[in-house]
Amino acid sequence: PGAKEFAITSDDLFSLAYCPGKTLCIGASYVSLECAGFLANLGLDTTVMVRSILLRGFDQQCAEVIGKYMSEHKVKFIRGAVPTKIEQLEAGSPGRYRVTGKTTDGQEIVEEYNTILIAIGRDPCTRGIGLESIGVKLHEKTGRMICDEKDQSSVPNIYGIGDIVEGVPKLTPVAIQAGRLLADRLFNGSSTLCNYNCVATTVFTPIEYGAIGYSEEDAIEKFGDENIEVYHSNFQPLEWTVPHRDDNICYAKLICNKAENERVIGFHVVGPNAGEITQGYSVAMRKGATKEDFDMTIGIHPTCAENFTTLNVTKRSGADSNVSGC
Repeated sequence: PGAKEFAITSDDLFSLAYCPGKTLCIGASYVSLECAGFLANLGLDTTVMVRSILLRGFDQQCAEVIGKYMSEHKVKFIRGAVPTKIEQLEAGSPGRYRVTGKTTDGQEIVEEYNTILIAIGRDPCTRGIGLESIGVKLHEKTGRMICDEKDQSSVPNIYGIGDIVEGVPKLTPVAIQAGRLLADRLFNGSSTLCNYNCVATTVFTPIEYGAIGYSEEDAIEKFGDENIEVYHSNFQPLEWTVPHRDDNICYAKLICNKAENERVIGFHVVGPNAGEITQGYSVAMRKGATKEDFDMTIGIHPTCAENFTTLNVTKRSGADSNVSGC
């Protein structure tokens, strides 16, 4: 109760004509964490309420690195809780609201905020518009379209692209690429498909997180633990050494499939400018780069990106992944 009347979305946040004040971000999506990060850095009292895990669908080790960093840099977290009621105490710009929540162990929590932002994901508007009546199959739980590798639905002349399709990355550049390639196939004789398994993306939290391909959890589930080798390292960016910021909090990880000559199937980096690093390596990932390809690449010193050319510690070994010196 009260969510529709008194809460806002991330779209609303960017069009506010006033300072949001003390803010509660509900949800652990990248949108929620990104908004919480910049609000806290603007000096606002910011809290994130999380039902279970951070960044569902992303590598959970990296997600927890982000959570730890944010919790140590002005963002408060309420873990294992959901809101049950929002009440308006005072109208205004901003107003004042009381949020009641419940934890997984049944404890009730009550706190007051000026702004409540809900960022728990979006549902597709597919039901009730006639798709079922013409035979378009929708995912029973999510309501998204079921499409094949050609973006074709269960009805041959109906296609789906972007967030409306089940199982594809929900990212604007992905939808643009899929739409362009679909148009080429339909009208220009092309046969090129959109590769949804090697998409680069970045979460723009206060410490950025870039990822390509499989998370460690998904790689183990798909290929088996015995076929996965994980190379990783914590590292210290050069620009953090003089101000002595957060020693070895940044993190680099390559997930390799041993059955394919250690082809790199997962790339993960947590640190400054992660988006720039990830975009650069995404071409190599698309071309099927192996761990040896990374090892034989000469790094640019001193950069964060060069850490991927010198990874030699495996998780399986249990050795210390912290880097000392340069």
